[in-house]
Amino acid sequence: MKGTPLQFGFFYFLMGVLFTYLSIQSAKDTIWNFFTIFLAILATLDFGAAIRLFALHFRNKPPV
Repeated sequence: MKGTPLQFGFFYFLMGVLFTYLSIQSAKDTIWNFFTIFLAILATLDFGAAIRLFALHFRNKPPV
């Protein structure tokens, strides 16, 4: 089954939310540890991919 850019956009957005949540939960005493920074970077990449996929979906949307 082939997914649409909108479906993949929602998937990446949800993964970004998950990685943000895990990053917040992993920050115990300080946020400057490897795991917290790594999860924050992954969340940023996922949100960026979601934004690009949403833009692709709305740019290629057929006229009504």
